[in-house]
Amino acid sequence: MENISNVVKAQVLNDALPYIRKYHDKVVVIKYGGNAMTSEELKNAVMSDIVLLSLVGIKTVLVHGGGPEISEMLKKVGIASRFVGGLRYTDSETAEIVRMVLAGKINKSLVSLLEQHGGQALGLCGSDGGMIQVKKLEAGEDLGFVGEITGVNVQPITDALERGYIPVIATVATDRDGQVYNINADTAAARIAAALKAESLLLMTDIRGLLRDKDDESTLIPEVQVSEVPSLVRQGIISGGMIPKIECCVEAVRRGVSKTFIIDGRIKHSILIEILSNEGIGTLFR
Repeated sequence: MENISNVVKAQVLNDALPYIRKYHDKVVVIKYGGNAMTSEELKNAVMSDIVLLSLVGIKTVLVHGGGPEISEMLKKVGIASRFVGGLRYTDSETAEIVRMVLAGKINKSLVSLLEQHGGQALGLCGSDGGMIQVKKLEAGEDLGFVGEITGVNVQPITDALERGYIPVIATVATDRDGQVYNINADTAAARIAAALKAESLLLMTDIRGLLRDKDDESTLIPEVQVSEVPSLVRQGIISGGMIPKIECCVEAVRRGVSKTFIIDGRIKHSILIEILSNEGIGTLFR
């Protein structure tokens, strides 16, 4: 039995070789969130996947938010969480909490976890080296200090990659006056991937991908051309919270990212399955 097991493992590695060769020295951006960020088992699986990709020569960038942790901290200090159109209303006090949680607690814990799994990681946030330039998001109702990205300076990221580090990026930034802004992590990941001319962008979610019937996971749509998206919105197949996620995928592709994926972070090693095999467990946008 042990010999059979070893043969299977060898075959898996052999099957992954063409994909390792394809992605070698290319940039992959992973937006990390959802259940994979709160389950310890899934969190460890994600970190080991990222370290593996880095060790085989794939330049991996991790972008993260941290909504549940922010809500928990706000509750501890007696500030009520308020959402407008699915986005967190961010007053000046909330903005400081967001910076403390994202750029401090979460970012540093992810760096530590990656290093525990044998990787080299470097924690960054949008303010470092002027990486993410922002202005106040003007979107109907006032959202407070929620930022709209006006530009991305990739130098801090590419410097880290060239030195062999996995950049771990918290999605907060400051404007020229030093005001802290909260930034949607999906949007930040898409803009960073485009600025890096990444080979792929992966958005980790708590669903299988884009479903033709949102209540039936067997109706997964494995591949979508970005030109098909408006029609899918009109049909109601893309609706609700999926609209902004898919808009990020479309924007990334139109800005030059080769492929974007929405993958299910609830599945262990979903990153490796998507990148290093032909199984394709999520939805690919071209």
